[in-house]
Amino acid sequence: MHLAWHETAPVVTDCGWSIVPTTTLADCPPADILFVPGGEGAFDLFGDDVALGFLRRQAASARWVTSVCTGSFALAAAGLLTGKRATSHWASLPMLAEFGVVPVAERVVVDGAVVTGAKITSGIDFALHLAALECGEDLARWVQLALEYDPAPPFNHGSPRTADPETVRRGRKRARASRLLRVQQAAGRLAQDAGQRGVAP
Repeated sequence: MHLAWHETAPVVTDCGWSIVPTTTLADCPPADILFVPGGEGAFDLFGDDVALGFLRRQAASARWVTSVCTGSFALAAAGLLTGKRATSHWASLPMLAEFGVVPVAERVVVDGAVVTGAKITSGIDFALHLAALECGEDLARWVQLALEYDPAPPFNHGSPRTADPETVRRGRKRARASRLLRVQQAAGRLAQDAGQRGVAP
């Protein structure tokens, strides 16, 4: 497994702890599974030509192109989800359509070689789906049992389908206010770049 970034110096997260990359974007070998995590940093990649180019190069040979949470927006900005079905964090999900992506409100969405997961806890569902695709259902079932993954939350409030509508509306409004302009600018840039190359975005 490789954690790739521009440099191998520790990257300080918004929570104050650090992640140490194991390789640079330039030196990273081809990945079998390309995975992009979510968080606000996914939107920071919109203007990072080196990182977006890295995603495109890696995706060209990877068996699986994957993300969880808003990592799907980085894949979309790289042009890797155009015309594909994908998911993301529920509050930002509708904005994927700006990139020509078909937003799907599910915890895990598989479209060809692209596997996307929704928000934080769906990362476990995502991992089990990917384990089944890569290693077979028997192993994936064993992993689920080994983790004792049998969620029983105290509230039926973990999805826009079950949460109260006003909370959902406020969450989407906040996400739209903070992210829509950046998403639209990145989508416009993707379309412009594709037009210059003479290909569909």
